[in-house]
Amino acid sequence: MTKRALKRMAREGEFNSSQFEEESKVRRLPVDRSWSPLRAQGPEAEREQGYMKTIKAKSDGQMALIQAIDARNLVLALGPAGTGKTYLAIAKAVEALEAGRVGRIVLSRPAVEAGESIGFLPGEMEDKLAPYLRPLYDALSDRLSMKRVRALMAEGLIEIAPVGFMRGRTLNNAFVVIDEAQNCTYVQLKMLLTRLGWHSTMVITGDPNQSDLLPGVSGLGDVADRLETLNDVSVVRLKDVDIVRHPLVASMLGVL
Repeated sequence: MTKRALKRMAREGEFNSSQFEEESKVRRLPVDRSWSPLRAQGPEAEREQGYMKTIKAKSDGQMALIQAIDARNLVLALGPAGTGKTYLAIAKAVEALEAGRVGRIVLSRPAVEAGESIGFLPGEMEDKLAPYLRPLYDALSDRLSMKRVRALMAEGLIEIAPVGFMRGRTLNNAFVVIDEAQNCTYVQLKMLLTRLGWHSTMVITGDPNQSDLLPGVSGLGDVADRLETLNDVSVVRLKDVDIVRHPLVASMLGVL
């Protein structure tokens, strides 16, 4: 009898244990047929089987941001570092793309150094911009595997571009996230806001108190104050209590 036939007989429980002696080295394999992968039973039947993390608000401010994104086509999320502005915006963008509510995701960020000049960066244009856009890749890879991110980018369903390349575009059927908007001038933000097309959602995130531009150059605070008067635009202002990083972050921001 072949090994394959023996394995099949052991798997299907066709062996008769009485045919083996007590001292024999051959033993019947235990076959438990009480569970089937096609019929989940007990607590396992209710267990979440998805690989993607479930997004849950950890504060009232985060809940307000999630509700605003669901209800409005234009949302401005302002608040200190660590409040989950970028993460929640990208998570909702991925959720909308996976559900088929939008056709693509467009992520944009100003290419501005954090207070120091990095100097000349070698390589092609993509290589030069990669360090500035890395935080967006990090947030995407936390929601999707990097293999899937690369596949979606190759198909054009996810696009990551600096603010300087957004002029002249009309973004229809897209979920647009403008990150680190405190490093945009008033003119740049006006240009970005007017890119919004049909069946699209735009979320602008930033912390007006952490701008890397010269004092008075950032236009995020002024734009938020002006747009807050419109009924169809939501401006969510997160606070220190909404910080979900290390508790020391909230303590330090309170004294710095």
